[in-house]
Amino acid sequence: MSALDGLDERQREAASVLRGPVAVLAGAGTGKTRVITHRIAHGVETGAYTPSRVMAVTFTAKAAGELRGRLRGLGVDGVAARTFHAAALAQLGFFWPSLAGSPAPAIVDNKVRLLAQAADLVRMRLDTATLRDLASAIEWRKVSMLSIEEVARRGRTIGRLDETQVADISRAYETLKDDRHQLDFEDVLLACAGMLEAEPRVAAAVHEQYRHFTVDEFQDVSPLQHRLLELWLGDRGDLCVVGDASQTIYSFAGADQRYLLEFARRHPGATVVRLETNYRSVAPVLDVANALMHGRPGALELVPAQAHPTAEPATVVAFDDDAEEARSVAASIAGRIAEGVPAEEIAVLYRAHSQSAGLLQALAAAGVAATVLGGKRFFDMPEVRQAVQALRAAAVAPQQHAFLPAVRDVLRGLGYTDEPPEAGGALRDAWEARRAVMLLAEDAPAGTTMRTFADDLFARAKDQHEPVLRTVTLSTLHAAKGLEWPHVYLVGMSEGLLPISYANGFDAIDEERRLAYVGVTRAARTLTLSWSRDVHRAGRRPSRFLGEIGTGTLRETSPSAMTGARRG
Repeated sequence: MSALDGLDERQREAASVLRGPVAVLAGAGTGKTRVITHRIAHGVETGAYTPSRVMAVTFTAKAAGELRGRLRGLGVDGVAARTFHAAALAQLGFFWPSLAGSPAPAIVDNKVRLLAQAADLVRMRLDTATLRDLASAIEWRKVSMLSIEEVARRGRTIGRLDETQVADISRAYETLKDDRHQLDFEDVLLACAGMLEAEPRVAAAVHEQYRHFTVDEFQDVSPLQHRLLELWLGDRGDLCVVGDASQTIYSFAGADQRYLLEFARRHPGATVVRLETNYRSVAPVLDVANALMHGRPGALELVPAQAHPTAEPATVVAFDDDAEEARSVAASIAGRIAEGVPAEEIAVLYRAHSQSAGLLQALAAAGVAATVLGGKRFFDMPEVRQAVQALRAAAVAPQQHAFLPAVRDVLRGLGYTDEPPEAGGALRDAWEARRAVMLLAEDAPAGTTMRTFADDLFARAKDQHEPVLRTVTLSTLHAAKGLEWPHVYLVGMSEGLLPISYANGFDAIDEERRLAYVGVTRAARTLTLSWSRDVHRAGRRPSRFLGEIGTGTLRETSPSAMTGARRG
């Protein structure tokens, strides 16, 4: 069996080109992770790659864990699947002692607290919100490879702080770090890049270690990350980048989609493969996505992998106010669940965290349990940590019951019950977390023991391989990237919410459009867009993006029809 088996024509083309430079322009739902892993596996099985000389770079530890898991499933071990920061930190930790004669600096554990101390040094007292904005500004400056002076000359202000005050606090912050022999998150990349530039023997060692590079989500690389990648590569061209310019949603944090859009120009002779066959969504959803991004730089024309004759049209609903919108969305979701749709197959997406409160309240009133994405990680939840510890302890004790009854007994001892508490609140959240652990046990393969189950939970926690909670998901558009659900409600499609009120200028509006595109393409089977007129206050207009999509693509429906008959 070949690693190329099961790939479509375009995926196979991308996975077959083992020597770079290669750019895979992969639209939403087109199988980019599949291409990345099968390409690496194909390289290993043909002898073109040695696993230990391959580095696959991602943007999150969770994505890196997923890559490692998929590669193991293809029989490939030893590939370095890491984030930019993890790879840079490992190199600093290895080379710094021999270069400096001392251990590598410690990493700042709380940038906001250190900034507060820096502000004190320049006789300023700042609130937490301003300190957080300062932290974000410093992060942006560093990943953009700009000096404090360059930013000051641009006149960048933060709240009531003028550019001179921002510069003064920034210098004090850097002085404090240096005095304490510390680096912040962005310094890790800067220090690694500086080390590779200044120390030829370090660069030679890294070049010897890693020959083949793959970078996922390449549309999100910053100038600093791109520079570090160039240093890792040296004068070689064995680079494969994968990305989608339409999903660039982190420009505010330094992401620059031009590195993807201009890849072929920067790398003459590069192979460019377009993946546009979407395996996730039905045609009506893809019609909305294509209309939204029509004519934008790098936009791909997504087509469904198969026809779905009974697919529901994507709909748009207008409400008088936010409360009515939340109640109607909750009622529609409750209706779907009553018809047999699992709660975990439904998501409500929005632009800003502040929109979640009313939705949570409406869902709880409708008896629907929900989880807000982007909160505490599953394996960091106190109830889950407690459960894992109890299961590990039980694994070394003499077994009184078979595996599943034993797991149930442990969880019951921690407060798990067969019937859930009322929806909404901490008790239901804790119950859902313990239930997820129980469901993992129920899904475990035959022959699983308490010991192997406890070990599996430990490995999942390390790779951030989190189980799916059996609840409706609430999420910001940023946090939803990379995920998918059969049924998606995208709320708040009005001017001031999406695009957000502070998005000024063409580039900022374009980023908001890409955010809407990310939200739309999370939907597999049904997509409902909604907005409220906010008639009791200043009033709102529908989002300009609804106008760009057009009524020829969206079916307008009434609030009463939204909560009426549905197909699951």
